[in-house]
Amino acid sequence: MAIKEGDKLPEATMHIMSGDRPQAVTTDDLFAGKKVVAFAVPGAFTPGCSQVHLPGYVVNADKLKAKGVDSIVCIAVNDAFVMDSWGKAQNADELVMAGDGNGDFTRALGLEMDASGFGLGTRSQRYAMIVDDGTVTALAVEAPGAIEASTAEAMLEAL
Repeated sequence: MAIKEGDKLPEATMHIMSGDRPQAVTTDDLFAGKKVVAFAVPGAFTPGCSQVHLPGYVVNADKLKAKGVDSIVCIAVNDAFVMDSWGKAQNADELVMAGDGNGDFTRALGLEMDASGFGLGTRSQRYAMIVDDGTVTALAVEAPGAIEASTAEAMLEAL
């Protein structure tokens, strides 16, 4: 069953880069005591994710933070090295680039998708959510192929 508005986020561990090595971060580390906009993409460096989804959050980071957002977290079923490289390539200095390499968080949310037909294995559906102290207050899961409801602009309106 997929997560929904009003639910508490499940406990899971993802990884971010710290210096030259991955560092484990828990959902508590990322979300406890904070207002966070988190969004997930099917894969780093993929066309829609690199040309539309992530750039919108990079450009609108200051606007999101001006509305009381403490942190913006980008999540993908990729490793921390890939997420870090992608973030650097996209000038995503204001974002936390979290690798859910094993898909544990994605599976716990019930938002995984089978992309094996494209050679990508199990990935995350595209979504965005507003999380207040670990509780989902707004959630937008995209229809396959769409990048509308989960954009930074949509999250700005939801705030």
